[in-house]
Amino acid sequence: MNSHATSHRGTGPEPHPFAGSRPPAGGTVRRTLLRTALTGAAALGAGLGVARTATAAPTDSRPAEPRPGTPEQAWRELAAGNRRWRAFRERHPHENPAMRRTLATAQHPFAVVLGCIDSRVPPELVFDQGLGDLMTVRTAGEVLDEAVLGSVAYGVLELGIPLIVVLGHQSCGAVRAAVSAEQSGERLPAHMQYLVDQISPAIDHGREGDARIDATVSANVRLVHSRLAAEPELAAMIGNGRLAIIGARYELTTQAVHRLA
Repeated sequence: MNSHATSHRGTGPEPHPFAGSRPPAGGTVRRTLLRTALTGAAALGAGLGVARTATAAPTDSRPAEPRPGTPEQAWRELAAGNRRWRAFRERHPHENPAMRRTLATAQHPFAVVLGCIDSRVPPELVFDQGLGDLMTVRTAGEVLDEAVLGSVAYGVLELGIPLIVVLGHQSCGAVRAAVSAEQSGERLPAHMQYLVDQISPAIDHGREGDARIDATVSANVRLVHSRLAAEPELAAMIGNGRLAIIGARYELTTQAVHRLA
């Protein structure tokens, strides 16, 4: 279909209201064990990560700043990164040897980005983030399935990530295919029909041609956003201010990300 851990954080003038802030992460023994097993973030490893971060400053011209810990802080960082991207002032952060060594022991991403597989919309680039900053999940048309839901839930429930961004984009080939299939009545080969079936409820029937496709791109982002927000454990975290889900789209013509939901 067409269609990164301490860090330096940008700031910007684009505040977005969120209810509350994320309290210190709790969790059951099960989650503690799972988090340790899957990330390698045992207490010793985490301690080494802190020590290495402290010694990494001489190799980086920018002072270390805390990782965004609330949904609002996380969105502001992403928005600032996108401003750098579209102004051709990218920093390409967190790629130096010291950071790579630190990330061998633990990861602390601050956002999950569920985006499309389109080669023109890599989240780490369009948000100017680096290693250990984002947990990205990419499927054609941001389509959900059990593996995607489990991946998103892992980032939020086990790693304490405070923000999920559903990122659609202009001229999405998966959306175009869904619109075309509905109009023609033809079924797509292999597993691609699954994508069409998932996107079809978002098709905008009040428009025609390219306008229908463009409107459906936005409607599909909102649909995926609503489906994620309806997941019980995610909904509970949204309710107490520990998590936000944002729907957004990326414009290929301007390189700008703007919020939809």
